[in-house]
Amino acid sequence: MKKKLLIIGFVWPEPKSSAAGSRMLQLVEQFQNQGYAITFSSAAKTSANTYDLSSIDVETRPILLNDSSFDAFIRDLQPKAVLFDRFMTEEQYGWRVAEQCPNALRILDTEDFHGLRKAREVALKQNEDVSIKHLQNAITKREIASMYRCDLSLIISEAEMDILISQFKIDKNLLYYLPFLLNAISEDDIKQLPNFKARRHFITIGNFLHAPNYDAVLYLKQTIWPLIRQQLPKAELHIYGAYESQKVLQLNNKNEGFLIKGYVEDLNEVMQNAKVCLAPLRFGAGLKGKLIDAMQNGTPCVMSDIAAEGMFGELETNGFVKVDAEAFVEKVILLYKNSEIWEQKQQIGFEVLSQRFDKTNFESDFAKIIAELSNNLNACRENNFIGQLLMYQSMQSTKYMSKWIEEKNR
Repeated sequence: MKKKLLIIGFVWPEPKSSAAGSRMLQLVEQFQNQGYAITFSSAAKTSANTYDLSSIDVETRPILLNDSSFDAFIRDLQPKAVLFDRFMTEEQYGWRVAEQCPNALRILDTEDFHGLRKAREVALKQNEDVSIKHLQNAITKREIASMYRCDLSLIISEAEMDILISQFKIDKNLLYYLPFLLNAISEDDIKQLPNFKARRHFITIGNFLHAPNYDAVLYLKQTIWPLIRQQLPKAELHIYGAYESQKVLQLNNKNEGFLIKGYVEDLNEVMQNAKVCLAPLRFGAGLKGKLIDAMQNGTPCVMSDIAAEGMFGELETNGFVKVDAEAFVEKVILLYKNSEIWEQKQQIGFEVLSQRFDKTNFESDFAKIIAELSNNLNACRENNFIGQLLMYQSMQSTKYMSKWIEEKNR
């Protein structure tokens, strides 16, 4: 009989709507390759964009918040391991997992460091540089507590690994760097991509429910795009993303070439038609799926330092990194007009994908880490006294609050 993995999702995966959805399917593949039979559960509602997990042999099970029915469900399932999708699900269900399946390996997939993203958002609003006072926010405290309560936390960005270890002194044995895990791009696939002359206009993408994406679109609208249009009066910016609201749609202006396109079924097609991808994110964390999509489709980027963080390591970027608006626009125009530089940056993007995100570079080591933790779980937990302390203290309040809510809802 196969060993079982339960994934508790904050939402149901939507790989065409968000990088988080793609990341989740990458993790599913890794655990299936390690011999796990997977059940995916979530208390969230499904949508038209929800991925059909049954198509990849993953069972699904809706669950409820603050309801003891989950206890019976996981007790019957008896998973060998449980993967929490973001710290919020660990807060809700971690104590139930620990009570019903104390010997199950508990893994947290952070997706990104939410506390860091919040710190940057607050600092931006206050027009200040990010400092330790911003980092030590309530979300950071909750998230790091969740990391300690788990046996292993998957960190998607090397920059976040460094912050967690250097700034917050987290034991590095509790953390594991695991970026996007991608299939290699063949030379034949690269040759099929549209060349410089075949492409037109600009593109930016991102789920509009994600605050950094909406802020970036506003920044483009108010600051960046008017400067670009002064030099390229016939250029258009095509803005794609799921869940566009009325406040997003009202930004559309055909006369300005600022076009809200919304959800797109085939992102690769529209990315391949664009000449340059713009990613002027002013806050955020983790790795940016939009940059991965751009590199996979041979589309060079101009981006902020926040967007570029953790993506390139010691390698060059597939474009330019600029923070100041005028310098940003200068590089946009250069990349848009200069075919030689454009082709150089496109090639660098392929090299970045190959060297930093090829899944074959991570699979064996990740499988080894999971196996070692599973086989030495008690010893690993004995070395994590803070985790034991937090499980004993903080989860008791979560537990009894949940039980109170459950009784209140009867």
